[in-house]
Amino acid sequence: MRPDVHILVLAAGASSRMRGRDKLLQPVKGKPILRLVSDLALATGAKVYVTLPPAAEARHKVLADSPVTIVAVPDAALGMSRSIVRGVATVAAADPGPEDGVMILPADMPGFSAKALADLISRFRAEPELIWRGGTTDGTPGHPALFPRDLWADLQAVTGDEGGRSVLKRHADRVRTVPLPGRMAVLDLDTPEDWAAYLGRPGPSA
Repeated sequence: MRPDVHILVLAAGASSRMRGRDKLLQPVKGKPILRLVSDLALATGAKVYVTLPPAAEARHKVLADSPVTIVAVPDAALGMSRSIVRGVATVAAADPGPEDGVMILPADMPGFSAKALADLISRFRAEPELIWRGGTTDGTPGHPALFPRDLWADLQAVTGDEGGRSVLKRHADRVRTVPLPGRMAVLDLDTPEDWAAYLGRPGPSA
């Protein structure tokens, strides 16, 4: 059997730099970015999991009619690692195959395309022992990152707000960075000014 890929969309952050706004509800192409990224992940045909804080009612509503699996992260304030730990544990509990992979996909990056995500999945299926990571055409590493099954225990041991950086560093010999079009692998929007620039609107006053 060919390996399956499970996509874990990280959406439990607090949007702390948005000065009271929720960046995951900001519109991109007519949808809240959380729904846009989730839909792109689903378009690959993979099983999709989305991490959310239990009290984030507006985010839950955005995904109410989506076939994604919601992963509750009640301790999201402890950092991004909690989304990864709880998300990977949920994927692992679903009885995946021994060569399956998990793709870590941030929800606040508007440039991704289903085609680019599907290309990473195809590469993983051809060589499932490697870590496949998106990057820019000049070689700058970025997102997403797709981890083989034998590294899931490492992902479940991460702490704080580091995400999967320590796992990538520890297994650097297995990482293959794939150039993705434009800046989709590195473009994230964390502040009102970032969003204003991306959407071509005047920046908000401080």
